[in-house]
Amino acid sequence: MHIQKAEGFRKAKEITRKFARTFYLASLFLPREKKYASYAVYAICRLSDETVDENISHSDKENKLRRMEEEIKLAYTQGENGGPLLEAFRQTVDNCKIPREYFDELIAGMRMDLKIKRYSYFPSLYDYCYRVAGVVGLIMLKVFGYKDAAAEGYAVKLGVAMQLTNILRDIKEDSLRGRIYLPLEDMERFGVSEEQITACRMNERLSELLRFQIERCRKYYDDSSAGIGLIDNSASRFVVLCMKEMYSGILDEIEKNGYDVFGRRACVGNLRKARIILKIILGRKYL
Repeated sequence: MHIQKAEGFRKAKEITRKFARTFYLASLFLPREKKYASYAVYAICRLSDETVDENISHSDKENKLRRMEEEIKLAYTQGENGGPLLEAFRQTVDNCKIPREYFDELIAGMRMDLKIKRYSYFPSLYDYCYRVAGVVGLIMLKVFGYKDAAAEGYAVKLGVAMQLTNILRDIKEDSLRGRIYLPLEDMERFGVSEEQITACRMNERLSELLRFQIERCRKYYDDSSAGIGLIDNSASRFVVLCMKEMYSGILDEIEKNGYDVFGRRACVGNLRKARIILKIILGRKYL
């Protein structure tokens, strides 16, 4: 069993390195135990997310998501062996005391992507963001460690901010899948139509809408900052701050690109990531 768990953690590490390059870079500063626990959690979250984005039928997506849900439930039992990755995940949720309800919420959020292609109002979009990313903040908080319960609310804010950033970055890709996450109420307010989004047409009205969305997103990042100091150890605080600064940097890149989310996908390059890391180390904030 020990060999199987070790293989599961190695597999989780490879999944994280391949699909979460920003987090993988930041995670290198974590203690070994927290590092590999993070990989195990990410791998399961990634597999759940990939299920709903695969180019397969709706019923096949639902069946795969249901199987993933059953595997997560299995990890919370002392029952049969579920394979290397699941055994690594099982050890992680047990050691870090991560409530199963967090993963129930995550799966519920993934299931929303199978049924909902539009959000009329921001509160509905927030509920989605909470389920697919806010609870991930709570999960990672369990991995990192904390004593003040107030940290939980801040972790949710950071998770929601990161998901809103994903939505702004991926407007083009999501529209190709038939999804528009921008609240329809906001689109109507700024005079942006669904047809304009699906046709990938930029104009000043869309730029104004994106300015508004970025401002809202940055408010969540700003509100999350006070929670970083509530995390138990300096290495984990450092990683969370790196993720916050690197991810919020995507918003800067959208602005630098003139809000053209169709012509060029906004990303933070390796040189800027290195500068962010150096700036945090030199500033020693939260460390």
